[in-house]
Amino acid sequence: MSLQATHWQDGWWSAARRVDSPNHGPRPEGTEVSLALIHSISLPPGRYGGDAIERLFTNTLDWDAHPYFQQIRGLEVSSHFVVRRDGELLQFVPTARRAWHAGRSAWRGRENCNDYSIGIELEGLEGERFEPSQYERLAELLHALARQHPLRDVAGHEHVAPGRKLDPGAGFEWGRLQSLTDWPDQYFPKGVLASR
Repeated sequence: MSLQATHWQDGWWSAARRVDSPNHGPRPEGTEVSLALIHSISLPPGRYGGDAIERLFTNTLDWDAHPYFQQIRGLEVSSHFVVRRDGELLQFVPTARRAWHAGRSAWRGRENCNDYSIGIELEGLEGERFEPSQYERLAELLHALARQHPLRDVAGHEHVAPGRKLDPGAGFEWGRLQSLTDWPDQYFPKGVLASR
């Protein structure tokens, strides 16, 4: 699908494959969506491909299919978007709704990031490198989101839950993302662009 031909309908982006998650709720009334929150995920850790991420976000994961799944048994989580290793984009929750991705978190002194953020999972393992196609798709998604919401910040899970979360980690190239979005430095966490 040409990105020129994409559109939004009820918070769903037509450039993404829609996979409905039951794990979401209303945002607080009057809340502006101002933060894009970047995560990394692979299930089991370090294994790419397959449908385990989709099954986790739709509460259909077979907890007995892999020993690691016992550690997350019963977890009810979601993210708005997932960017696969090949750049495929999936959407699980409409952007007007609150996905369950950040947990206990704060950004720039504001608590409860789920209330005002869009959760974007990159298929990958924290600390490892991501694929060029993922950066390209992520930049396209951020531009599309900025046309729908007053985004003014992009951060990683590690920045909103320091000491608790480490993703997307040292393998994520913030400077590369900035060069693809052409967004100003102040949109990004302090210090992540220093190594450009």
